[in-house]
Amino acid sequence: MQYEGAANEGGRGPSIWDIFTHQYPNKIKGGGNGDVAVDQYHRYKEDVRLMKYLGLDAYRFSISWSRILPTGKVSGGINKVGIAYYNNLINELLSKGLKPFVTLFHWDLPQALESEYGGFLSKQIIEDFTNFVDVCFKEFGDRVKHWITLNEPYAYAYGGYVSGTFPPGRCTKVLGNCTAGNSGTEPYVVAHNFLLSHASAVKLYKDKYQGEQKGEIGITLVSNWFIPYSTSASNRMAAQRALDFMFGWFMDPLTKGDYPPSMRSLVGSRLPRFTKEETQLVKGSFDFLGLNYYTTYYASNYPAGYKVIAPSYATDSRANTSAERNGKLIGFPAASSWLYMYPKGLKNLLLYIKEKYNNPKVFITENGYSEYNNGTLSLMESLKDPWRVEYYYGHLYYLHESIREGVDVRGYFAWSLLDNFEWADGYSIRFGLVFIDYSNGLRRHPKHSAYWLQKFLHA
Repeated sequence: MQYEGAANEGGRGPSIWDIFTHQYPNKIKGGGNGDVAVDQYHRYKEDVRLMKYLGLDAYRFSISWSRILPTGKVSGGINKVGIAYYNNLINELLSKGLKPFVTLFHWDLPQALESEYGGFLSKQIIEDFTNFVDVCFKEFGDRVKHWITLNEPYAYAYGGYVSGTFPPGRCTKVLGNCTAGNSGTEPYVVAHNFLLSHASAVKLYKDKYQGEQKGEIGITLVSNWFIPYSTSASNRMAAQRALDFMFGWFMDPLTKGDYPPSMRSLVGSRLPRFTKEETQLVKGSFDFLGLNYYTTYYASNYPAGYKVIAPSYATDSRANTSAERNGKLIGFPAASSWLYMYPKGLKNLLLYIKEKYNNPKVFITENGYSEYNNGTLSLMESLKDPWRVEYYYGHLYYLHESIREGVDVRGYFAWSLLDNFEWADGYSIRFGLVFIDYSNGLRRHPKHSAYWLQKFLHA
């Protein structure tokens, strides 16, 4: 959705993001959409050349479910043109010495499945997702050796079912600008079905493909690090709960077979339960963990007597999170309203994962910094991005420290290679190492950070 474009070409069916951006352009800054995005569908050879030039040795990209299965279902037919596109991209990467890391689901659910049964609100999604990934394993698994089932299920559940800012735009009416939904139940149902879909895909890969194809499969989770607002016991516990509700929500089931105890006690009967069979299926269902880290927040306990308007995932943790303490920001702010530069948080999070979750194999699958899309700057001025250089320098420094302290990190992916469609922020912000000239034929121009990274990789 963010890169490919060609939304109505090559037999691709519409995704929920296509429909959402066209139906509610006011929910996207600037009213943008992914119809063209940065047109990687037509420019993949140019982009792979650029990767090779910068010295990269791997590329993480996602497959559009509705480009492979336009109706979302195998019974609706497999789109051979879509298969050919991804074969071409994979072959191009391999010919230039880059390993393909493939994400199977990055939020762009086929609209047909949303319309038919509510997408991830229904357990029916498990079978359709498993059938989709089966096609991908079969068609591409002879060359793809690193599979990621899902990208950031947390963000999908939160944006789509808590705040209503992402498709399908559901939330409790009194809490947000939504016509339908329940912010206190639906995000938990969706997350539960994500975990079961992931586990089903992993079981399929291990049973049917891994022995012959010799690849590995994991999942990408996102998490902030959380620092107690003060040294008080209540704020320390609030920081732990904030982490439980963002990261433990998925990592605990994946390693222990159930949700964190703090979630069980606070959410109660609104939190789904795993059957014994489901627990066995989910527990241990990854060869590696993909970790997306961007920022850190302070966390404090809710004041005594705090009353909620209606149950919501957003208030269930009873933890307030903030980037500010005593009038001072936790780190230099990026263009994204939620992002502040705090590199040490990456090390803190990795050491926490090592200790709490038995030191799994980790790939940092996203880490990056955004600037505003400032149309008044000249091209030369737009390529200067010293804060991004500082961001990467700081995070790689603490990543190196983490590895020295025994964290099993196997790779690092910057977000992002190119400026692109940034979901609800549209094209108003830029995350890329490479500048996309939206007013001049989508030409690619490496920023100063790209050359810094090139030098770093060749050092």
